[in-house]
Amino acid sequence: MPTPPTSTCPACGATGTGRFCSTCGAPRGGAACPGCGRPLSPNAKFCASCGRGVGAGAGAAARSGDRTPWIIAGAALAGLLGVLLVMVTRGSGSAAAAADPAAAVAEGGGAAGAPPDISNMSPRERFDRLYNRVMQAAQSGDEASASRFMPMALMAYTQLDSLDADARYHAALLQVHTGDVAGPIALADTILAQQPGHLFGYMIRGTVARWQKDDKALARAYADFMKHYDAELKAGRVEYEEHKNSIAEFRQAVTQAKPGSPGT
Repeated sequence: MPTPPTSTCPACGATGTGRFCSTCGAPRGGAACPGCGRPLSPNAKFCASCGRGVGAGAGAAARSGDRTPWIIAGAALAGLLGVLLVMVTRGSGSAAAAADPAAAVAEGGGAAGAPPDISNMSPRERFDRLYNRVMQAAQSGDEASASRFMPMALMAYTQLDSLDADARYHAALLQVHTGDVAGPIALADTILAQQPGHLFGYMIRGTVARWQKDDKALARAYADFMKHYDAELKAGRVEYEEHKNSIAEFRQAVTQAKPGSPGT
């Protein structure tokens, strides 16, 4: 029987065989460029269509050590504010999780802490697990692991077979951390085009505006958020319940803005 060909995982760089990476669970082949959506070769570091860095290179901005995007996101979102406060203390993360990506993804789930079979997860389950792993790492002060799992989470997002406002919102928060501006704004625009008035669209715009210190854009985001706030909460969207603390924090930022400052 011929020996199966080996390839390098486009997410974490581990060498192996099979359709999925045994280290992080990312698909070895058939991945799509997060920039233009074109198919990528298994070992690609850059997209042949648009030139965007992919795989291990996709997290370069996150690995640069610049925590500004987390700081800006934290000012608008309660969850990320908590992340920032913990990160400032630089608490240590789990050594086992940092050494074993599969175990890190499984941390907080699975019998006796054993890694689940990631290859059997649905695309959405894989994305949610990696997104949560990034947030857990950040909340524990493990900035290195947060940056390490960032490209894996973004890669998993490109593998989703369907997208909703919640998935796009999560992806936008991840992209803000990498230093991306166009990506989160495009996601906000898509959310609002499909669901006019959706609060996530204005929260993403406001987060990016704070980061860029764009007072006019921040004022628009604040005003649009408040304009649709009451009606949107009455709509009873499931994703609002999951992110009620983030929504409350963003609203508090609007109401506490000083007279003459953005959003007032």
